[in-house]
Amino acid sequence: MRPSINTTKSTNITLSSDVLTEAKALGINISQSCDQFLRELVRSERERRWQQDNAGFIAAYNQTVANEGLPLDSWRSF
Repeated sequence: MRPSINTTKSTNITLSSDVLTEAKALGINISQSCDQFLRELVRSERERRWQQDNAGFIAAYNQTVANEGLPLDSWRSF
């Protein structure tokens, strides 16, 4: 995972005017909220893609464990 660098960059986005008006009326920090949501969306998408990219290996490993048991299982003490 990359180290977090706390820099910001101005950008233009388009939001529904009714939601924006209500959010402002409620004192919601629009930039912070958008940043938090986008950060979680990026994390989730990275996870989804990793799972998709590694699905073949995971399935093969799970099949091996189902057929042969866990590696080093004979040395487990619990």
